[in-house]
Amino acid sequence: MFSHAAQLFGLSLVRVGIALILIEGLPAADFQGSTHLVPFEEDNLQYGKTPATGPIAQLQAKLDSGETHLVWDEHLGYLPSVLKVLNVPASSQMLVFSKTSFQRDRISPATPRAVFFNDDVYVGYVPGSPLLEFSMADPKLGGVFYGFENVRTNQPRFVRTDNCLECHAGAKTMGVPGHLIRSFATDERGVPDLLSGGELITHRTPLADRWGGWFVTGTHGSQTHRGNLIGTADLAQQHREPNFAGNKATLADLPPPFDTSRYLVPTSDIVALMVVEHQVHLHNFLTRLNYEATIQLKAYGHCNYIKSPLEAFLRYLLFVEETPLTSPISGSAEFAAAFMAGGPKDSRGRSLRELDLRTRLFRYPCSYLIQSESFQALPPELKTRIYHRLWSILTGEDTGKEWECLTPSDRQAIREILIETLPNLPSYWKL
Repeated sequence: MFSHAAQLFGLSLVRVGIALILIEGLPAADFQGSTHLVPFEEDNLQYGKTPATGPIAQLQAKLDSGETHLVWDEHLGYLPSVLKVLNVPASSQMLVFSKTSFQRDRISPATPRAVFFNDDVYVGYVPGSPLLEFSMADPKLGGVFYGFENVRTNQPRFVRTDNCLECHAGAKTMGVPGHLIRSFATDERGVPDLLSGGELITHRTPLADRWGGWFVTGTHGSQTHRGNLIGTADLAQQHREPNFAGNKATLADLPPPFDTSRYLVPTSDIVALMVVEHQVHLHNFLTRLNYEATIQLKAYGHCNYIKSPLEAFLRYLLFVEETPLTSPISGSAEFAAAFMAGGPKDSRGRSLRELDLRTRLFRYPCSYLIQSESFQALPPELKTRIYHRLWSILTGEDTGKEWECLTPSDRQAIREILIETLPNLPSYWKL
């Protein structure tokens, strides 16, 4: 498997010549038909006609009413202020130098694009650009995309755009409006080689196939990755000297291809990358399940035909096919602290957001997104089925081999955390 460089949210690759890439299949772990496009503009769903309700839509309403104001920064414009208002940590910063955005002419190894995120919102910033890029995982609609003019004004405005759906509503996003991270080799200018790879990157992808086209800071021991490799010479040296560009604590430890003072923090964090790779695919899964269930409920009055997607979702939710770590991972202490501080904890202080980073990403192998608004927005009939299957797995009632990777202590801890932190669980969970 040979994969490099990357793309995230609302931002097209080169809009010419990508059709073949978009019809590639997802990994076998996703259900049959998961790449088929859902008719999200038809009567059942009406994506384009339905107002978004997520964090960016809420912020725009507060700006319009005067309840919230953004502060202008002479160097970075509204970026620091809008990150603060949306509760997006600056420490989540990840820098991508592959030309995989509609702002591709501004992006290069000398001017990488910064991506920031929290559980629901993604922000893109390119130094010198008059435009900030935003998207969010809307509880009902899935991926919704916005442009924001980063120029001083009395009326800052997020403008919803569906142009990004050219690339962000296809096979790589499970056939729904969503987000994705991908990999390609690049030349010295950051131009991606579209034939070099491009498969979806999730927590199932071996580290050796991740992060080409990204700057990556943080340590990872003997494990290799393809971050920090610019052009064919670096790729050749990586073959001769594995990790020659790896295990870099900060951007200052990398060759100085760009001015780090134009960015918020001196890192492009490896742990943030690992978290977001898990997150974006699970959000797409939630959107796909929501759309499928909505269509089936209207057509049949039930969602009994959703079994295959549901089982695949549970495998991903519970990290069944996660690539194990063979060396400890260490990244930005600030990002780790900010990430783990979010979300609910049980009476023993345990949280699904606790990082492990020794043999796997999380201490408890169940995604924190089960506590998200996107999960809660699933139709009740579907959540009833999910709760029943999840209870069967976590209690050991389901003895299927696919769940053998979950130890009894893992299952018990996850069950106990969910009982105390997940609202509206069926009563049988608490018996």
